[in-house]
Amino acid sequence: MIRNSFLASPLLAACAIPALASVTVNTPSNGATVSTPFTLSALATTCSDQTVSAMGYSLDSSSDTTIIDATSIDAAVTAAAGAHTLHVKAWGDKGASCVTDVAITVTDPVTDSSSSSTVPSDAVSVSNIQTLGTWEEANDPGTDGPSSGSMKLVTSPAVSGDSREFVTSFSGSGGEIYHVAFGDDTSSENFFYDGWVYLTSSASSIANLEMDMNQVAADGQTVIYGFQCDGYSGTWDYTENAGTPSKPTDHWVHSSASCDVRNWSRSAWHHVQISYSRNDSGDVTYHSVWLDGAESGINATVPSSFALGWAPVLLTNFQVDGLGSGSNTVYLDELKISRW
Repeated sequence: MIRNSFLASPLLAACAIPALASVTVNTPSNGATVSTPFTLSALATTCSDQTVSAMGYSLDSSSDTTIIDATSIDAAVTAAAGAHTLHVKAWGDKGASCVTDVAITVTDPVTDSSSSSTVPSDAVSVSNIQTLGTWEEANDPGTDGPSSGSMKLVTSPAVSGDSREFVTSFSGSGGEIYHVAFGDDTSSENFFYDGWVYLTSSASSIANLEMDMNQVAADGQTVIYGFQCDGYSGTWDYTENAGTPSKPTDHWVHSSASCDVRNWSRSAWHHVQISYSRNDSGDVTYHSVWLDGAESGINATVPSSFALGWAPVLLTNFQVDGLGSGSNTVYLDELKISRW
């Protein structure tokens, strides 16, 4: 349970006891530059030889402390841009108080630097797609082995308060496709994918992380916007139809932009944004991808129209491909797709 207001807590009496530094802060590190929201990961088992009964955190000189009735913290913290001191606290069961201070610098939100200059004000946007109740999952037959998956909405870790947890089990480097329809629009030709991805220590078993979108166009053809972080080649990849719409060959193309999901930091949120468009012939242009605010230009146009016989739909896939055999857990939050 999280309670916002240190003043309402019976632990107020602990303020009179000198603070000891026995709180371990895993992330962020002291002196780190972070985007907002940033991930706070910390733990404390004892405080001044007392068993820890609760932890909490605050920023700068604020009297508003978020208190968590646990011996660890895993939270997404929002802060204004600029330099801050993060106070991470623990309280013993007999009144002791411990604190570790971490100096951080918060950068401007990534959204301001990319989507605001890319997405026009009159674009149609569907937000928090991760919360839709119609998500489904299936093994990807294009991968080498079997897989199974499960999903649920969770409140931690979360950016918005409701993230979707994906737990994938696999062998033989199998991959699991998680997908959901979020509307239909046959006329829009420009799209901006915007989501937050959280990795745990299990990310070492992820081969590829795929973030796709499918659109049935006015001519009845399905346009596939396929995009992934490829851990085998270490690049951002995109798909093309190397055949014809009636006899398609779905093919991955390596870009010159580097990406390996196994190199992304753990226990942290990562902001992924992708810009792409199509023409009336179903040729897709992949413009750019942003990872935590760093832009990589793709600038590639490829045929990507498929005669699949689908009814009009907008659909997004979130696919986790395994590496070898094992399981992993990934979280997706604030998934927003804009179109115009």
